[in-house]
Amino acid sequence: MEEKINSCSIQSFLLIPVTIILFGLISVDGNTDQNDLMALQVLYNSLNSPPQLTGWKANGGDPCAESWRGITCQGSAVVSIQISALGLNGTMGYMLNSLTSLKTLDLSDNIIHDSIPYQLPPNLTSLSLANNNISGSLPYSISSLTSLNYLNVSHNLLSQSIEDVFTNHSNVAMMDFSSNNFTGDLPSSFSSLSNLSTLYLQNNKLTGSLNVLVGLPLTDLNVANNNFSGWIPRELLSIPNFKYDGNSFANGPAPPPPPYTPPPPGRFRNRSSPAPHAPQGSGSRPTNPNTGLKAGPIVGIVLGSSVVAFLAILALVFCLRKGQRKEIAARTSTGSLSASTVSKEEQKAKTTAAAVDLKPPPAETVMVEKIPGRNGSMKRVKSPITATSYTVAALQTATNSFTQENLIGEGSLGRVYRAEFPNGKIMAIKKIDNAALSLQEEDNFLEAVSNMSRLRHPNIVQLAGYCAEHGQRLLIYDHIGNGSLHDMLHFADERGKMLTWNARVRVALGTARALEYLHEVCLPSVIHRNLKSANILLDEELNPHVSDCGLAALTPNTERQVSSTQIVGSFGYSAPEFALSGVYTVKSDVYSFGVVMLELLTGRKPLDSSRIRSEQSLVRWATPQLHDIDALAKMVDPALNGMYPAKSLSRFADIIALCVQPEPEFRPPMSEVVQALVRLMQRASVVTRRSSDESSFAYRTPDHETIDIS
Repeated sequence: MEEKINSCSIQSFLLIPVTIILFGLISVDGNTDQNDLMALQVLYNSLNSPPQLTGWKANGGDPCAESWRGITCQGSAVVSIQISALGLNGTMGYMLNSLTSLKTLDLSDNIIHDSIPYQLPPNLTSLSLANNNISGSLPYSISSLTSLNYLNVSHNLLSQSIEDVFTNHSNVAMMDFSSNNFTGDLPSSFSSLSNLSTLYLQNNKLTGSLNVLVGLPLTDLNVANNNFSGWIPRELLSIPNFKYDGNSFANGPAPPPPPYTPPPPGRFRNRSSPAPHAPQGSGSRPTNPNTGLKAGPIVGIVLGSSVVAFLAILALVFCLRKGQRKEIAARTSTGSLSASTVSKEEQKAKTTAAAVDLKPPPAETVMVEKIPGRNGSMKRVKSPITATSYTVAALQTATNSFTQENLIGEGSLGRVYRAEFPNGKIMAIKKIDNAALSLQEEDNFLEAVSNMSRLRHPNIVQLAGYCAEHGQRLLIYDHIGNGSLHDMLHFADERGKMLTWNARVRVALGTARALEYLHEVCLPSVIHRNLKSANILLDEELNPHVSDCGLAALTPNTERQVSSTQIVGSFGYSAPEFALSGVYTVKSDVYSFGVVMLELLTGRKPLDSSRIRSEQSLVRWATPQLHDIDALAKMVDPALNGMYPAKSLSRFADIIALCVQPEPEFRPPMSEVVQALVRLMQRASVVTRRSSDESSFAYRTPDHETIDIS
């Protein structure tokens, strides 16, 4: 009997670890990755917590164990989200990039609005956002989705040009951009889509030619109802399913390609490669003896090569002597751009895969060696300029010779004029005061223009062109016609009544997104340095557009920066650390943003000498009262007439308090500010749906905003 008891005890004891292991396996399988869970919760809230998404929860839950609708998991990782045709209304949230294992994202056939987030799940193979109300442009973050093989953004409200972001997308087999408002030429990176079989571009406003599509393995191509022109390449006419009606193509067959001519001397070209127009499969030697080079041409080539080589040697000797006179060693020439430098840049790019690099791809970059100048400064790296170059004469005509009647503003760097071009386009021209800049050379201006032209965000005023002629420096921007936030807040007129509480929160969120893009998406980070309500322009729908982004690169030397608040920062907006030491960082921008939020809350100016001494500085007066509910209610802009939800007001004040912390290290990054403002809007929208009270805060994100995120 004792032996049986011992035997049972031993067997029971042996079963314990087996049971523990089994329970462990079950719990691991059902315990969804916390980053995935949080991303799904944010998506659920952003879609206004729809009942159609059965099983989904705003807080808690376990998608992989509880079978949330449309969610597929492998182990604890979410690998697929397929929630199409459910009538979902809202946005895509700001945490999709946390879904690192996600392969399929299908949100098609819903009523989703706002823009496509800047950071998307990095390992997507299939992305479908078709048949929604998505606006804005195609984000640069698409360039990081190198595993993508299916992309469908058709039947939306997307606009601007299709970004040139497809260089590393050799896996893509199908892309559908149809039925949007895309403009401009096809991006050159389309030529890199070596596996693309299906491309739909119909019903847009695309221009230019189809030449970049030549050589792709297309079997289905639709470019109908656009503004394409020129000849249709012969190769495309052999595509089995090719539709091209509704364009301005030239009639008749395309002319034959011009005969191949060798590149002129001095061009860097791979001379061992076959001619571009040679038949595929042809070798480096002609098979037909009649097509070979004869003695005369050979002699000419030899003599020509000798002359070129002799001239090259003379040029090399001249450059070396000139370099010695400047006391610059040979190792500082352009050839000394070390591999270590390149590898660091590549590594940085890999670790920030979803970030936007302001510089163009290395293959297109004109690199200039950074050589120390006499004053210890470094020459800048040149890169191509994507903005349009204008002549002084054209700008004089558009502004009527910069008359006073066309003057619409004046800033620290110069005056801003309204310009109307012959095609009817209205633009804003900033005529930079050279005396305010004291630039050492024109290259600094052109480099700044190159970088500014690459800033693309719905809440940033787009640089459209520039002029660097006859010693003049002018910048041409898109014209935002509804004035500045400063004017609308502080000038008593009918326009001020348009700034309801809803509108003010939207302005804060749009401005926060612009700064988030500059700080956390751009590489390297762009510091605004002069954020203020006068630099936040409002369009007809009261969407904010931050101006003067990137202009900090045109500031004068360090001594003048520290002594001048006109160029960097403005009185009332400048962070304490700048006033003390002249140091300005991204956290200084956060402080300035907090001051703008205070303006939105109180309707007061940052500095107002007309008020009593204790209330002249907005930050000093308001900060101690931000956590006092009674005092907060008394601070609110009287123009709101009490029309605001108390909880929303309190949360708005909490965000302000964090942004205007005296110590920069305690201020939050702009991505956290964006998330806080989005949560504020989402909570308010839940209250609105429950109460059906139209006077409360209604959640509506403007069409041109972006819930991104970096």
